[in-house]
This record gives sequence, structure tokens and C-alpha cells, in this order.
Amino acid sequence: MKRLYLLCILLSVVFPIASCGNSSDVSQDRQNSISLENNADILAEAESFNYQDYAEVLKTYVSDRGLVDYEALQANREKLDQFNQALGSVTPSIYNSWSEAEQLAFLINAYNSLTLQSIIDQNPLKKSIRDIPGVWRRRKFELAGNSKTLDNIEHDILRKEFNEPRIHAALVCAAISCPPLRNEPYLPEQIDSQLDDQVRKFIASSHGFKIEQDDNRVYLSSIFKWFGEDWVTSYGIEDKFTGNRKEKAILNFISKYLNESEREYLQEGQYRISYLDYDWSLNKVSN
Repeated sequence: MKRLYLLCILLSVVFPIASCGNSSDVSQDRQNSISLENNADILAEAESFNYQDYAEVLKTYVSDRGLVDYEALQANREKLDQFNQALGSVTPSIYNSWSEAEQLAFLINAYNSLTLQSIIDQNPLKKSIRDIPGVWRRRKFELAGNSKTLDNIEHDILRKEFNEPRIHAALVCAAISCPPLRNEPYLPEQIDSQLDDQVRKFIASSHGFKIEQDDNRVYLSSIFKWFGEDWVTSYGIEDKFTGNRKEKAILNFISKYLNESEREYLQEGQYRISYLDYDWSLNKVSN
């Protein structure tokens, strides 16, 4: 799809050429030739970007439970550094030529890979990402031709430009209570199923969601409290569930991933909502 999209850009500059025979036609020919060359460069550069190095990092250093061997990664960081450097070499024109799925995969992978870099840049390793000064708001990285912080990627791009609350099950801030880090990259052709799988894994974990019918209480990750507004547009509902408008939207969203009896329990609304404590300890494998 990406190649087809970019080829359409190339072809679009060929056919508007007017009939020949005067200087304006010659000038137009030259402009079209230059435009064709420039777009050919975009096509070549877009095709050269890939997730091979990042895939190798994830497969090697991330467990099936989403925990990271940071010490081993820190000692063998070349592949991660190469991938993160490649993120900066993507130009705005390449990024803008991509489909929404390609952009989404790129940004989620970038956020997670740059978070990994932020952790292993510390020597010795910190016990928590929150021990790294300015890790979200001041530490900058080159991304698609611009200098961005992790907060820029999450709040200024992903949350503003994409109506996709499932990103909160995919962005991993290197903490135990975060969603698990996948040990594979997000890929445009698979991202919808990957995000659904991430949501299922997160709400099935003790850190994401819990129903305790004996106490008439439903527990939610603090992530849902911090970013509740992101679910309202697509999942807002008035006549079912309980809580405020954000909580109702969140529960409506979560219910789609539950079995029938759990879904009915949530819809009836006879419970109280509480938020789980957030464990900011590093999501590292035990050595």
C-alpha cells in the first residue's frame, strides 16, 4: 500500500504536462522532471526505513511477560541506537506520505524505543523512570525531522491527531503498572489486531482492570483516570454503566473485551469505581 500510494504521487506529476511547442511547455517539463526526481527520492527513502533492528532488540531483550533485560540491553545497545537514529532520518515529507496506520505504528514504536534509550542511558540504571530528571518533558530526540520529547509524541501528536484511545495500552513508560511491552514492533498491516491484543492483555492483568462483585467494586488502572477524556468521543454513553461521563465511556470500551456475564454486570452499574495504585518500579526482568 505504501509503495502504491507513493507511486501515485510520482504519476501525478507526469500527466498534467501541456502540449509541446513553446517555452512555457519546456519550463513545465523541467519542473515536472524536478518534481519527479524529488518524489522518487521520497519513495526510495520511505522504502529504506524499516523495523528490523528494533524487532531484533525486542525479541532479544523483552520477555513474553513484557519485562526488559535492561542490563543486557545496556551492554549491547547498538541495534537500539541504530533504530533510534533512523527515526530522526525520516523526513517530514516521508512521514506525511504515510497512511494513518503507518504513522501510528511509527509513533508508538518511537515512543517505546526512545523510552528504552532513556532507561539505558542511565549508569547505573535507575530504580524507576521517574528518577530520571526531565525524562518526559525536557529530554529531546530527533523524530521525523523535528526535535521532540516523549510528552510531545504522546500528548501533542498521538492524542491530538489520532482518535485512538487504544494507544494507552501500547505506550509503555517502563513501569510495572504500565501495559506490557510487546516483544515485536507494531506494524501498519497488523496494528489494529496488535492494539486489540494489547487491550486484552492489559485489562486481563492485575494492573489494568479488576472486578470484585462480592464488594460491588470495579478497579481501573490510573491510566484510565489520567487520560479518561480520550474515550469519550468514540465510547461515550449515558444510559448504562456508572460513574462520570469519562468513566462510563471507559467501562463501555472495556466491556467490549469481556465475557457476557462481566459485560452485563458492568452495564447494570451497581458498583463503585476505584483506581489501582500505580507501581512505578522499573519493568525489568528479575536476575
